[in-house]
Amino acid sequence: MARIKVELPEHFTFATTIPVRITDLNYGNHVGNDTILSMIHEARVQYLKQLGYGELNLAGVGLIMSDVAIEFKSELFYGDEVKVAVAAGDLSKISFDLYYKLEKRSGDTTQLVAVAKTGMVCYDYSKKKVAAVPVEVVEKLKAAGF
Repeated sequence: MARIKVELPEHFTFATTIPVRITDLNYGNHVGNDTILSMIHEARVQYLKQLGYGELNLAGVGLIMSDVAIEFKSELFYGDEVKVAVAAGDLSKISFDLYYKLEKRSGDTTQLVAVAKTGMVCYDYSKKKVAAVPVEVVEKLKAAGF
C-alpha cells in the first residue's frame, strides 16, 4: 500500500511552541494521532492571528479545512514541548495549503515528530458556498514568504 508523502517547503515563516499535556496521552501512554491534529489546528489559528485573521474572518470570508495529510515520525510524551512551524503554499483562486513541521528538543538534539499539510478552502458561511481568496490575504501570504 502506498503511503502519504508530504513535501515540505524549504522555508517556514512562523513557529509556535505547544506543550504536551497529560490529557494529550492515549492508552499507549504517548500522544495520539488526534492530538497531533489538534496541535496543527492550534498552530494554524496562531499563524492566522499573527497575520491579523481568524478562521471565521479571513478578510471577510471563512475557512474550511478540506483535507489533511499527516506523516507520523516519532513519539511524543508528557512534558515534551513541540515546536510547530507553519508555511503557506499552493495558492489557487479559492484555496491554499498550509504546511506544518512538528519537532521536539531532546537535549541538544532536535527530533522530527510529524509533518503535515492541510488544504484550506475559502468559504462564505452566509451564502453557504466557496469564495475567492481575498486579494489582501494573497498579498499578506506573499509578504510572509509564500
